[in-house]
Amino acid sequence: MKKILKHFFLGLTILAQLGCSSSNDSIVPTPTPTPIPPVTKNEVDFWLTKGNQSVLLQKQLTVLGFGTILNTNQTIDVDESLTYQTIDGFGFTLTGGSAAVINQLTPAKKQELLQELFGTNNGIGISYLRISIGASDMDAKPFTYDDLAAGQTDVNLSSFSLAEDKINLIPVLKLILAINPKIKIMGTPWSAPVWMKDKASFVGGSLQQQYYNVYAQYFVKYLQNMKEEGILIDAITPQNEPLHGGNNPSMVMTALQQADFIKNHLGPALQTANSSTKIIAYDHNCDNAQYPITVLNDPAANPFVDGAAFHLYGGDIGALSTVHNAFPSKNVYFTEQYTSSTGSFDGDLKWQIKNVIIGSMRNWSKTALQWNLANDGNFGPHTDGGCSTCKGAITITSSESFVRNVGYYIAAHASKFVPSGSVRIASSVVGNLNTVAFKTPAGKKILLVENDGNSSEIFNVKYNGKWITTSLDAGSVGTFIW
Repeated sequence: MKKILKHFFLGLTILAQLGCSSSNDSIVPTPTPTPIPPVTKNEVDFWLTKGNQSVLLQKQLTVLGFGTILNTNQTIDVDESLTYQTIDGFGFTLTGGSAAVINQLTPAKKQELLQELFGTNNGIGISYLRISIGASDMDAKPFTYDDLAAGQTDVNLSSFSLAEDKINLIPVLKLILAINPKIKIMGTPWSAPVWMKDKASFVGGSLQQQYYNVYAQYFVKYLQNMKEEGILIDAITPQNEPLHGGNNPSMVMTALQQADFIKNHLGPALQTANSSTKIIAYDHNCDNAQYPITVLNDPAANPFVDGAAFHLYGGDIGALSTVHNAFPSKNVYFTEQYTSSTGSFDGDLKWQIKNVIIGSMRNWSKTALQWNLANDGNFGPHTDGGCSTCKGAITITSSESFVRNVGYYIAAHASKFVPSGSVRIASSVVGNLNTVAFKTPAGKKILLVENDGNSSEIFNVKYNGKWITTSLDAGSVGTFIW
């Protein structure tokens, strides 16, 4: 009976499955679900600036994940096994004029600006500043720390005073140091006190031999007085643009004169004072690599000299490698390049990223510094005869507002992502794509790419056998972080 019931219920089950289908109907199988591809995890952050200013240092939402699917795109290879120089930092010159206009902001707005410039969380992390020892041409007037009436001298430097810098520069520096206590600072004079020169003028002339030792003590006093203010100077150069005597202020110092000054006066003076401040030679254009080579070739000057500093108003950025190759144990620094009031955003962005940021880094520089950090809407203040077309990275437009200019974005594409202590690693240059790469102290890889061509470029970024695929419009700059 059990067997009969079992067969009966089995028959009912089959009929139920067939339902009322006619003999022409067929049984439809349960469909197999279509597999959903996994969502690619973003592994590379991408920050972009376009030359047409439609995108300004914005993090892109594009998902970039490393893979191994072959394509025919050009490929930038990043290789962290090949390492080069350690980076001191990226930044600007904080001129006296910069400090003066920044101080015109309300306290709250000033703090907001400085936090944006020097903060490392939501700011752009400027990590290196150059300041003038005495006035530069971007101060309202020329001055030194020991100015006297005509015919007077002060060999004991009893009249030495930082009073002029205590009005604007030092207060702003103290606010910056509160935000970033580890920022590195380089000091550079535009002129010695006029009474030490062979020409009774802030413009041009040379340091008289009889005052070489006094001027060395002038540097020592400067470093000691700044230290008393809580400001440590990491490095000094003996003279800004020593072959250009036409600026106000300025002073001419030949390579042989600089070697003499360093080996017999400045070097020993810093040594006696137990100063750890570095001495960096030259601080002028890339069209005269022989100048720092002459200083470094002097066997008595060489031990006192950390390396050489460069600008790029003349010559080729490869001059830094010329000096590095001649003296591999010495350092090279890029310390100044301005953006002009007559320049274009797109042109300056391309040229400076290619030459000042990428170019200096690929030629062993420990720094990439631009010129004036801030000025007013009339590109001032500046001395009579000083630069009237130098555009700050920031324009202070009122006590409550400021504008970010192209220089801000040039620096930020490196400073925001590449902190002091990062090491340059190998990256290939392909076609119109100029590149430089770094490994940060935290282990992140940073790649800066500039599209120097006239059309959009699609490319791969390859690392550890895998790659991402991305693109840059003509004249655009991208920083990639992973």
